[in-house]
Amino acid sequence: MIDSNKKLKRMQLSDTLQAYPSPEAAMPPRGGWVRAIREALGMTQAQLGARAGISRQSVQDFERTEAERRITLESLDRLARAMGCRVVYALVPEGGTLDDLRERRADALAEAMLQPTDHSMKLEAQGVSAKERERQRKLLAESLLSGSARKLWQ
Repeated sequence: MIDSNKKLKRMQLSDTLQAYPSPEAAMPPRGGWVRAIREALGMTQAQLGARAGISRQSVQDFERTEAERRITLESLDRLARAMGCRVVYALVPEGGTLDDLRERRADALAEAMLQPTDHSMKLEAQGVSAKERERQRKLLAESLLSGSARKLWQ
């Protein structure tokens, strides 16, 4: 029951995340989103400051801190709303879905778990074929995926 609940939550999150672009497609402009949107709207820093209830210098500081990826979400949201925009915040999996992340982690962990055994078996001239080794790796990965999710990330 717990596993099916977790799987259901992953599926619901994956569905929600479908609305977001890939991380590569959502890269912020060089000077940051605030500056890019403000300039695209034809708004000066002083005008944005007045709309946000802050000084022009504060807008300049916030634009700099955003470009340096140090701005707070609260400040970003304040500036976004002053320009008629909304901050959209999400953690988007790189290279696929949340299940893809779990599968890649299980594959990597299975590979790491098999390597010491491979080495010992080869030293004793008892190595297995590449096909058999791949079968073992896949079985171990499947076992990891069906077991405790916490063990995947230790």
